[in-house]
Amino acid sequence: MSVSCSDCFTDLLCCEDSDEIFSGESPECSSELDSPASFIEESSIAGFIEDERNFVPGFDYLARFQSQSLDASAREESVAWILKVQAYYNFQPLTAYLSVNYLDRFLYSRRLPQTSGWQLQLLSVACLSLAAKMEEPLVPSLLDLQVEGAKYIFEPKTIRRMELLVLTVLDWRLRSVTPFSFIAFFACKLDRTGTFIGFLISRATDIILSNIKEASFLEYWPSSIAAAAILCAANEIPNLSLVNPEHAESWCDGLSKEKILSCYRLMQELVLDNARRKAPKILPQLRVTIRGRMRSSSSMDCGDRKLDTRTQFFISTINSPLHFYFLAFFFFFHCKNVITLLLLSLEHISICKNH
Repeated sequence: MSVSCSDCFTDLLCCEDSDEIFSGESPECSSELDSPASFIEESSIAGFIEDERNFVPGFDYLARFQSQSLDASAREESVAWILKVQAYYNFQPLTAYLSVNYLDRFLYSRRLPQTSGWQLQLLSVACLSLAAKMEEPLVPSLLDLQVEGAKYIFEPKTIRRMELLVLTVLDWRLRSVTPFSFIAFFACKLDRTGTFIGFLISRATDIILSNIKEASFLEYWPSSIAAAAILCAANEIPNLSLVNPEHAESWCDGLSKEKILSCYRLMQELVLDNARRKAPKILPQLRVTIRGRMRSSSSMDCGDRKLDTRTQFFISTINSPLHFYFLAFFFFFHCKNVITLLLLSLEHISICKNH
């Protein structure tokens, strides 16, 4: 029985409404971060909040990491690799977040025979490939995608089979609701003047990506993560640093004040911890060098008797890279008369022998 191309296309659409797909009303799109608040209806944001539960792992997913039935360090390593590839190819932040979202949803629904090793690496490559196909205008080949220290290199056909398995497990629901569905709207709610909206969105994006490796954030839904990230970004702006985090609940119906505050506190701790790690350190060698120079200069004074200028010059050149040359010159200067006498003696002996 032959299958027409139209039948294949219909199968690819699965249960999703084709009119909805081509209408452009996707909760996730590449231009979403740049959308002004005037074009974002609050009812749409409320709809995202209602639907976000369908695009996150179950509540017991975090408990699996806490009970060590899933390897948190292996997940962290996979997420770190995804972020490296995202930076290498300058992918959008949404691409990296979707990759991790697919990874977590798959691990929640399907247990791998091994929670680390080549199987998790293959899953990471497949999730990143699917996310890139969803969001990026130019997608590297499957071989070129395996860069930045990938421990295993898989053939394209192997990755495609894994992609199909991921699509099956996720029920082809790749248009996830993420924190990036909310941050532009929340930034406009926080900054009514619109003065700092660009900074809030950019900084919140950095905060979200920098914390995506932490399994602790699996407890929170995308709306709470977005609100907490905007609040953390506002703390870095003097004009907005006094905003009460408890007021974030009023930004839209359906937000949970308790979840936002809890996520905000956790995020603040990690932001401060990252800032401490990046703080410049004073090298101890610098202090030792300064003290050494002070001791060197003070040694010029021996009791109540000042050393003569020539001796001071000799001592100061000892610490110089050229001190050997100065040392040779010093001895030559003081021994010049002795050498002259030796030469005269040799000349006298030679004259006596001739006579």
